[in-house]
Amino acid sequence: MFKLGPPKQIAYAVPDAFEAAQRWTKDFGAGPFFISEHIPVTDVIYRGSPSSFDHTSAYGQWGDIMVELVQDHGTGPSVVRDLYDIDESGLHHLAFFVEDINLATSSLNDLGFGLGMTAKAGPTIFNMIDATKTLGHFIELYEPNEALTGFYARVKEASINWDGEDAIRTR
Repeated sequence: MFKLGPPKQIAYAVPDAFEAAQRWTKDFGAGPFFISEHIPVTDVIYRGSPSSFDHTSAYGQWGDIMVELVQDHGTGPSVVRDLYDIDESGLHHLAFFVEDINLATSSLNDLGFGLGMTAKAGPTIFNMIDATKTLGHFIELYEPNEALTGFYARVKEASINWDGEDAIRTR
């Protein structure tokens, strides 16, 4: 029987990733945040058609979970714009590591959750499953690889004994 494990990340759509990261540090004690601007994403298929996905994301640790603050720069339809307009913010997705992305995607499809988008960022393929009608957000799936798990470890390690200084990092 297919089961998702615990989420590895909670993500919010935001109008401005830098501003949101500052706010999350101040209001919730999350961070520090590593911000990547205009993340290169390839092989984007949005709801069955070739597309693009231009976004900036801030990644920080929030207790035991990574938080991603994603800013969509695109002007066309996207999995972010499916839920939020350019000036709106809110919960967008929970991300999960899965052993087999194709099996996990088809298992979720069998439960009635459609594929909203698939894409590739560096060596990592990710699928955005549309669970908005049932859960109110998307589910992001990816298979762990060395680059991805190393990044998660880097963000978590930076949060250990972090004193609140140098909250925004672009390197």
